[in-house]
Amino acid sequence: MAATSGPPWPAPRATGPVDAAVSLPGSKSLTNRALLLAALADGPSVVRRALRSRDTLLMAAALTALGSTVETGGEDWAVTPGRFDRDAEVDCGLAGTVMRFVPPAAGLSRGTVSFDGDPHMRTRPIGEVLGALRTLGVDVSEGDSLPFEIRGTGSVRGGRVVIDASASSQFVSALLLAGARYDEGVDVRHDGKPVPSLPHIDMTVAMLREHGVEVDDTTANRWSVAPGVVKPVDHLIEPDLSNAAPFLALAAVTGGRVTVRDWPASTTQAGDGLRDILEQLGCSVVLDDEGLTVTGPERLEGIDVDLHDHGELTPAVAALCALASGPSHLRGVGHIRGHETDRLAALATELGGLGAEVSEHADGLSFRPAPLHGGVFHTYADHRMAHAGVIVGAAVDGVLVENVETTGKTFPDFAGFWSGLFRPPTPGTER
Repeated sequence: MAATSGPPWPAPRATGPVDAAVSLPGSKSLTNRALLLAALADGPSVVRRALRSRDTLLMAAALTALGSTVETGGEDWAVTPGRFDRDAEVDCGLAGTVMRFVPPAAGLSRGTVSFDGDPHMRTRPIGEVLGALRTLGVDVSEGDSLPFEIRGTGSVRGGRVVIDASASSQFVSALLLAGARYDEGVDVRHDGKPVPSLPHIDMTVAMLREHGVEVDDTTANRWSVAPGVVKPVDHLIEPDLSNAAPFLALAAVTGGRVTVRDWPASTTQAGDGLRDILEQLGCSVVLDDEGLTVTGPERLEGIDVDLHDHGELTPAVAALCALASGPSHLRGVGHIRGHETDRLAALATELGGLGAEVSEHADGLSFRPAPLHGGVFHTYADHRMAHAGVIVGAAVDGVLVENVETTGKTFPDFAGFWSGLFRPPTPGTER
């Protein structure tokens, strides 16, 4: 469990239906993909409305260390590609996108690039990516976890590689993002259990095509990137739809109404799955020009849902299931045991500690209705766990969230923003 920066934070308790409209920071997944592609492009570009968070600043720092220039001073981040011609040290922090997406790009360097991160990152899976890079001609130090080194020669042969991406879709995205810069491109084939979070691979493919990269994904479990130029493209980053989960859940647990502004009509973000999940729980969900509006029901219904493609939503959905009036079953998310923490074990422990009747399975969780009570909800340095804690705290007295500051990974000042939703708005102001 990560050390905290202070005493546990008292999660605000709603005293009535919450009625709010919120504008959320940009998507971490989109921002970090856009930054990496901009650094590999053949000219400068701008990432507009970039998310400013620990993960994205770590990505900017990593690309700067390799030789690019990333100007992070304003809302729009200008990226100028540079020569990857130097030794560098990359701090991955707790950012899976940095640990997995940067090494394939570092293979194009003429220097030695060392990677390390927070202690927990040394337990997160990266071996499939490192093994694939070795197959593709990259000189990678021994081992299959952090810390490791990439010893670049200025180019990567590329070609065909077979991996097991059943632990993370990021394994596939990592190889595709740099693949166009490889001499032979890259032909990635998956062999194993189904790949989780396929919308994230769709996001990668769509962004590559925006940069003029030729991608063939017509065959299941195979993605082929042709060698060629990565054209510079300015990206406008969408709101982070996964970060919308606790805010929309607030409508669900209080019988209130919450609108998330600027919800895209069409998106590759996995967080868009919230629309269907919340409807199954009994909420009213409306997408229009104002954004996505969720109105909570008198009581939450239990659900039986496969979250294989939406695993990052599991903590928020699990919190709602713990508060539901009927039994629930969450399936298809065994892969989230390898996220910032073993999320299934952590959710079973922490929700159970607040009184939930929850059973942990190999690939999911089951809930039966039970009265919840207050107590300390540990986050394990995992921002999504903190989201689960504050959702329960909105409906249950006395919930104390340990290390709520971990939400800064994708949402700076989340705690202050969240608390503001429980206060009457000042006339003439908006949230």
